[in-house]
Amino acid sequence: MAPLFLFLLATFLVPIGAMLWRAVGDAEIAPVFPRTLAALADWDGRAVPGEPAFAALAADVRAARAAGTLAGAATRLNYDVNGYRSLLFATARRLPPEGAPDIRSAILAAGPAWGERETWAALRRAAGPVTDLYLLAALDLRRDADGAIAGTHPDQAVFRTVLLRTLWIALMVTLVCLALGYPAAYLLARLPERLANPMLILVLVPFWTSLLVRTTAWVVLLQREGVINAALRGIGLIDAPLPMIYNRFAVYVAMVHILLPFMILPLYSVMRAIPAAHLRAAASLGATPFTVFRRVFLPQTAAGVAAGSLLVFIQAIGYYVTPALVGGAEDQMISYFIAFYASRTINWGMAAALSVLLVAATAALLLLYRRLAGGGIPRLG
Repeated sequence: MAPLFLFLLATFLVPIGAMLWRAVGDAEIAPVFPRTLAALADWDGRAVPGEPAFAALAADVRAARAAGTLAGAATRLNYDVNGYRSLLFATARRLPPEGAPDIRSAILAAGPAWGERETWAALRRAAGPVTDLYLLAALDLRRDADGAIAGTHPDQAVFRTVLLRTLWIALMVTLVCLALGYPAAYLLARLPERLANPMLILVLVPFWTSLLVRTTAWVVLLQREGVINAALRGIGLIDAPLPMIYNRFAVYVAMVHILLPFMILPLYSVMRAIPAAHLRAAASLGATPFTVFRRVFLPQTAAGVAAGSLLVFIQAIGYYVTPALVGGAEDQMISYFIAFYASRTINWGMAAALSVLLVAATAALLLLYRRLAGGGIPRLG
C-alpha cells in the first residue's frame, strides 16, 4: 500500500491541503511590517495608536518600498479594507525624509485614513500566521475595529446567496435526475439481458463525448434561432422564439443531461440484483402490482437511490463550465466565483475559503446521510 499511498499523498492530498491552507494562512504582512506590528502588540484598540506606531509605520513603509515588497502587502490589506492599497502607496510617496520631526502629522497629511482605528486594526489583524478574514468573507461576515464579527455591507454580501443558489440548483437537478432515472433504470433492469446491454451502452454513450462539447451543443439547441425554437415555430406552436438559453432553465436542462447517467447506473446495479422471486412471491400472496412495487421493490432500491442522489448532488454543487456557458448572471454557482478569484483577481485566500465552504457542504451532506442510514456508506451495488 505504501507506493499507492505516497502517490496519492504527493499528487492529491498535499496539493489540495496546500490550497485549502490558503483560506486561513496569513504570512504576507508580518515580514513587511515587523516594526509596526511590534508597536501595535500592546495597543488596546480604543483610540488611534501613539507616536511610536507612526514612526514604526514610516520605517516599515520606506523599507518595503525600497525592497519592492509593498505591493503584495498592500493587496493583502486591501482585501480587508477597501482603499488600503491606495492609502499605502500615497503614504509611501509623501513620506518625509528619515529623521524629520512630527512624523505623525506627516503621515496623517499623506493619508487621513491613518487617523481612523479601523485602518490600524486591519493592519494588526493581518499579523498572522493565521486569519479568519477569508472564511468570514465567504459567509458575508467581517471583523470591525473592535474585533467583533459583524455583517458585510449589504452591497457586498453575495456569498450566502450564491451558496444557497448552488445548493438549490444541485437539489433540483438531483430530483429531476431521480424522476427520470428511476423509471429508466427500472426498464433496463426488467428487460432481458440481450436487450438491456445495448440499452445500457446508450446510457454510457455521453461519457464518450467531452463535457464542453455536450454543453456547447445545448447552446446550439436552445438559442433563439436554435433547432428547438425553429422546430416549434415550424409546426406553429409558437410565434416568437422562447427564451431558453442563458437562464436557469438552460442550466437545469444541460446539467440533468450530463448527470443523468450517474443516477441511472447505481439504480440499475441495485435493481438488477433484486431477486424476481421476491416479486412473484408477493404477487402470489394477493398483492396488486402497485403494492408489490411499493412494499417489496421500492424499499430494496433505497441504497441505489441514496448512492445515485449523492453522486449527482455532490457533482452538481461543484459545477462550473455548464452554468458559465448556458446560464445567466443570476445562475452562476459557487465554483464560478472560485475560478474568478483564482484566475482573475489572483486572490487565492478567497478562492480557498470558498473551496472550504464547498467541501464543508459536501461533508455535511455525507454526515447527514451516515446519520440517517445508521452509519452506513452508500454502495453502488
